[in-house]
Amino acid sequence: MKHIFIINPAAGKTDSRQRIYDMAESLRQNHAQQVECILTRRQGHATELAQKLCQSGEELRFYACGGDGTANEVANGIAGWENAAMTVIPIGTGNDFLKNFGADAERFCDAENLWDAPAFRMDTIDVNGRIALTIACSGLDARVAQDVHKYGDSPMLNGKGSYVAALAVNFLFRKISSHWTVELDGVATEGDYALVAVCNGRYYGGGFMPVAQARMDDGVLETLIVKKVSRVAFLQFVGPYSKGNWRQFPQYASCHTPKTVRIRSDRCDIVTCLDGECVTSDDVTIRLSDRPVRFFGPAGCDCNATAQV
Repeated sequence: MKHIFIINPAAGKTDSRQRIYDMAESLRQNHAQQVECILTRRQGHATELAQKLCQSGEELRFYACGGDGTANEVANGIAGWENAAMTVIPIGTGNDFLKNFGADAERFCDAENLWDAPAFRMDTIDVNGRIALTIACSGLDARVAQDVHKYGDSPMLNGKGSYVAALAVNFLFRKISSHWTVELDGVATEGDYALVAVCNGRYYGGGFMPVAQARMDDGVLETLIVKKVSRVAFLQFVGPYSKGNWRQFPQYASCHTPKTVRIRSDRCDIVTCLDGECVTSDDVTIRLSDRPVRFFGPAGCDCNATAQV
């Protein structure tokens, strides 16, 4: 077995490379493991690296060292490969993915808790052929995510603070809703929508939790649809929404479990965010992927630790 540390040197507010190098060297010296550390050089590089290494057929364990974007890229590289498994060492700003593991999230900071852990299957979301681990959202929240990087470098803001700042800008100066046709398993409805969030896991945007019951290994995607809301109504809605309490607003929000979600627009204005990585199109199809990932974490950890019934 070979342990591959894929490190995003641009992740987070401090340089964590030496800490990762020390972890890798500890595996080599204390556990006689074969290890390699690779720095990413550009967006998408982690996917390219993982895909190429998986093709060797060798049994591989990948450590995505960065934020949610790095985890997403590694997942896209290994999804469907039975000889590969992944985990996450958080050195990014938000690290929403690991919030799904509850109190065990802190244990992912040390590879000593990870290297010999058993792997388990985790569902993934297919978005026009790309993979998302946690949430694929389209609409206002995706546009906010697209703007978060503008505020993420501020020493005054943490992950959720950056999200709130971007949310305020979009709320004050841009339209809240978009005119789309949304299809759930082929049944189409045309109208104005604030957002469509397809949830495998529970957290995004620095800790916002749209669907509290979403589980990452049950073969079901929870799809939350929020119709057009006024700015006044949105101010009342966003707080409960961030805590999974969308049911307080049945006039705006509804949750569904379709096999396939398709969003179409007459304009190229559908911004879709996959674990923090944003793409723009006029037609997006979202479904449960047939390429799950093998994931490993600290002994006894549970990716559904914070899921509500």
